[in-house]
Amino acid sequence: MPKMLNIVSIASEIAPFAKTGGLADVARSLPKALRRLGHQVIVVMPFYGKIIDCKEHNLISLHKDVVISIAGKEIGVVNFWQGYLMNGLPIYFVEHKKFFSQRKQLYGYPRENARFMLFDAAVLRLLTLLKYPADIIHCHDWQTGLVPYLLKTDYRYSKILQNAKSIYTIHNLVFQLGHNWWEVPPENKDFGKKQLPDINSTEIEYINFAKRGILNADIVNTVSEQYREEIMTKHFGQDLDKILRSRENSLYGIINGIDYKAFNPSVDKSLHRNFDHRKIHRKKLNKQHLQQQFGLPIDVDIPLFCTTSRVTFQKGFKLISELMDQIMHHDVQMIILGAGDKQYIKELKKKAKRFPKKLVVIPSHEQTLRYETSVYAGADFFLLPSHQEPCGINQLKAMRYGCIPIVRRVGGLHDTVKNYNPKLQNGTGFTFNQFDVWGLYEAIIRALESSKYKNEWRNLVVRAMKQSNSWELPAQKYITLYRKALIIGDKKS
Repeated sequence: MPKMLNIVSIASEIAPFAKTGGLADVARSLPKALRRLGHQVIVVMPFYGKIIDCKEHNLISLHKDVVISIAGKEIGVVNFWQGYLMNGLPIYFVEHKKFFSQRKQLYGYPRENARFMLFDAAVLRLLTLLKYPADIIHCHDWQTGLVPYLLKTDYRYSKILQNAKSIYTIHNLVFQLGHNWWEVPPENKDFGKKQLPDINSTEIEYINFAKRGILNADIVNTVSEQYREEIMTKHFGQDLDKILRSRENSLYGIINGIDYKAFNPSVDKSLHRNFDHRKIHRKKLNKQHLQQQFGLPIDVDIPLFCTTSRVTFQKGFKLISELMDQIMHHDVQMIILGAGDKQYIKELKKKAKRFPKKLVVIPSHEQTLRYETSVYAGADFFLLPSHQEPCGINQLKAMRYGCIPIVRRVGGLHDTVKNYNPKLQNGTGFTFNQFDVWGLYEAIIRALESSKYKNEWRNLVVRAMKQSNSWELPAQKYITLYRKALIIGDKKS
């Protein structure tokens, strides 16, 4: 029997402690799934002092005033806290008041790279204090990209970590460092080889964390198989396609899942009425309640669309904004939940004033978190016409609640939503290929027409709800990937 692994999972946000998007869901659910498979897992994140309540989460102080160094130079002093993500799964927090406790926002600081440089070094220092014999250190997204680099430099001869191998997961290649990678002047471009600059130097803000993660991790993976293929092309590669192609043999794609215990319409306490695929008729009760909550005319026969993602170009809001007049000329309703680009929000709010009985726009991250599953439970269609989409979790949640996705066939949307075929009676949603308004409009019209055939539509909703998108299978794939990393790492050393 293969030995159980000692796994460390590192992320900048982990639900329910702090969350801005899907990363926090993945960073919570994957470690839980790995623990349920019998492996030893610990997770580490920053301590956001104005967001995380120690008493609410029963956190205890573990180590105080720990000096953190890189290349023999002190870069900061931190405290460590401990809590539990679930029974048998400890979570540790890195506290630095200046970097992580002065604002209610997780990101957007002027010295973003310096913050996460300190965090990455502190994580490895914590592991030595815990004397945790890690087999795998799993790093999620750019904020953790220096960990594989530090593991091969500063911690190369650590007795505790000498056998640890690293996995670097790309959640979204657009984000590579604390600000837009394309705004870095050519003369300041980080090629990933030189020693890290001093933490107080302005040069640290030019270090490309994602590039260093890709170059130094034993294995790199993306959050869908399609996205793996896409990022090795110039169109989707965000200036890192050559490096990714050079690592093609160590680059994998594993689709994300969702926590079926956290997202379960049969027991979700936020719903007006619980239901499952055998009690689809109760969706109408949730729909009526949703219409009432958001001030829309109560009519279960009016098709109801929703969006719950960030209001950005990436998520397809250019298309949604441009197409809104045409959509509103149909007998439909729409609820848009999500913060984001001020220009898109301004345009959508204008549309909502023109169509007050059809369109609701609530540009609030907090309200999105509050109403998300209620909206899926009451709505008929979920819109996500993304320009690029590494995986996407919202379409998985929507299907779980019987809300049929209308998506562009890109990245993880390609892997998780199969286009509905009325003749063959298969598929779980409505997809289109080109990033233009007419592709989206055609998919919307197909969805509206299909929904008129009640029996076939019910079968489609049941099929979407029954599709398996839990973390069980992806977690097993990650274990296989971890074991490959151990073999690859041993060959390199």
